[in-house]
Parts: sequence; C-alpha cells; structure tokens
Amino acid sequence: MKLLEVNQLSKRFGGLMANQDVSFSVEKGQVVGLIGPNGAGKTTLFNCVAGFYVPNAGSIMLNGRDIAGMAPEACAWAGVARTFQVARTFTSMTACENVMTAAMLREHNVARARVAALQWLAFANLERFADRPAGSMTISEQRRLAVARALAIEPCILLMDEVMAGLNPSEVREAVEVVLKIRDQGIACLIVEHVLEGIMPIADKIVVLDRGVKIAEGTPQEVSNDPVVISAYLGD
Repeated sequence: MKLLEVNQLSKRFGGLMANQDVSFSVEKGQVVGLIGPNGAGKTTLFNCVAGFYVPNAGSIMLNGRDIAGMAPEACAWAGVARTFQVARTFTSMTACENVMTAAMLREHNVARARVAALQWLAFANLERFADRPAGSMTISEQRRLAVARALAIEPCILLMDEVMAGLNPSEVREAVEVVLKIRDQGIACLIVEHVLEGIMPIADKIVVLDRGVKIAEGTPQEVSNDPVVISAYLGD
C-alpha cells in the first residue's frame, strides 16, 4: 500500500530547475534511500514534502491526500516529520525538554508529554541524557536526539537528511540500528544519504536524482550496478 506518492513534482528557483518531474512512492514501513551527487535536488525535494517549499507543479499524496503546498505545521499534523543535516537542537534545554517540544503537538498535558519524551529518548538509546543540556551531547547524539524529537509527533513517515554524515563507523552502526527500529514500528523512512555503506544494506528501495531529475529507481543492487548512476557519481 502506497503511503507517500510524489507525482511529477517540479520546483524552480528563478531560472534554476531544482526538481523536474520527479515521481516515486514510499510504502508503509518501507526504508527508501534518496541519493545523488551534490546539487542533485535531494534536500529541495525534502523541503517540498515537508511543507517548507511549495512545488511549482506536481502532487504529493500522503494517505491519499494531496499535501503539496501545505504549511510545515499542517504537514506535521498530517504525519510528516523530518530531521535536518545540521541537528537543530535547543542546546540550552535538556534532551527531554527538546523532545517534549514535539510531543506537545499532540499531547498538551505536560506530564504526559514528558512521559512520551522519555520513551522516545529510550528508543534512541539516549535516556541517560534526559536531564542534561542538549549542547553537551556529541554530534552523533544530537542527531539521534533530533530523530527522537521528530518521532514524538507520531509521524507515519520520517524524512531524515544525512543522519549518518561525518560519523565514525560505530556511530553509523548506531544510526542504522535506530532506523531499523523505526521501520519495525511501521513508520516509513525516506533518507537522504551520502554514506552509501550505511543506507544500501537497509534500504528497500533507492531513488537516484541528478541535476533535479530522477535517473534511477530500484533495489540497492540494481541501482549500484546501473551505468547511468555510476556515471553520475564518477563521471564518464
């Protein structure tokens, strides 16, 4: 069953076509990798799905409802959560307070929001930081905190922007474990990633963009052997 359907999506900035007629789908509980060279239009597409940008053309269907052009808060209410390439944590607030800011989107009782926040911190293996300032956490820990905060809005799909970038091998393994746990909760994941050794083993499907255009879609093995993809990454 298709949870998210992106159909012929285009986004233009003046004379620059950042996304052109991009189409793909994500099923419930599926992990889909979105890859491509720098400047391929991956984050622009994320911003359209999450409501930060209004596409110039196309539709974004979530559970059969077109969310294209809806505001970010409306997309969040509909079930879209996202993280950013640079973890945007409230550094002076505790890890628990960070997650509570998202939990209170659906739970307005502070005590119950704290309980939910603690549960998501434990889910991300961060419970020991509950009462510590987020600014005291490492980059890897802050990225997992951002994931816990995104999950606290109870999404049906989580958009993750380069959650593994700049991490060492053990930190990449921790990030992969969290993604697999999210999938096991029935939450779909759409992941922009440059660390291919992190995304390839866990993705059900890979979508490849180059210069705003989808150039390939398929299993990790199919995509990694596609000569068009190889050319886009390595040149002719």
